[in-house]
Amino acid sequence: MLVDSHCHLNFEQLSSQLDDVVRRAELAGVGHMLTIGTKLREFEAVRSIAETYSNIHCSVGIHPHEAEVEGADVTVEKLVSLADHPRVVGIGETGLDYFYEHAPRDVQKRSFRIHIEAARKTGLPLIVHTRNADQDTIDILTEEYKKGPFKGLIHCFSSGWEVAEKSMEIGFSISISGIVTFKAADELRDHVRRIPLDRLLVETDSPYLAPVPNRGKTNEPSFVAHTAARVADLKDVSADEVAEVTTRNFFTLFDKIRRED
Repeated sequence: MLVDSHCHLNFEQLSSQLDDVVRRAELAGVGHMLTIGTKLREFEAVRSIAETYSNIHCSVGIHPHEAEVEGADVTVEKLVSLADHPRVVGIGETGLDYFYEHAPRDVQKRSFRIHIEAARKTGLPLIVHTRNADQDTIDILTEEYKKGPFKGLIHCFSSGWEVAEKSMEIGFSISISGIVTFKAADELRDHVRRIPLDRLLVETDSPYLAPVPNRGKTNEPSFVAHTAARVADLKDVSADEVAEVTTRNFFTLFDKIRRED
């Protein structure tokens, strides 16, 4: 069994054909999916998907792109309250994005720290988005961890090695997306070779970043099998072993989910 540890099933490209998307995932051996919250105003739609399908859970959070628009609404207490639901198993996605900078950096940092405190209070994993913000991401995670432990992962990892190294030092996992199959992703492939298999998860980040051989198509959870196969090749192990270990890693990290779910 494979797990797509990060997808956006409420986005129109997938929600408009959700039954078929879920069916194709199951046929591809994807036994579980985590659909991710990016806006509080859309959280009910995200949670509804997780309530509808037994093999889907969800997270609650505000993407850094939305930090300014939804900044007045995000508090630790609100996140903790929304996370108090059996289908909500993670906090985020949150973090820093200095590539697009749709929100001011100070606003992104404030939101990031609020999500970290919510993860600390709930005990749920923190789902971190970081792009072109390596040092600030490292600094905030390190500073906050000294205040009290929390668990989490770097999603859609494509950063420098230091982000992987420092996040693993505080116990984080690293999630690999279809980027690892892209022609220009040699540096990422080198990093994947170095990351211990017991720290890896796989994801689609669908509907974006469709892996080879589906580049240019709308990404969906069934395509995570291609990412897992590339990881297996890089780690010189079988695809079955990658499926087994990354699935175990997922359920170990997201331990609010009962494996039989």
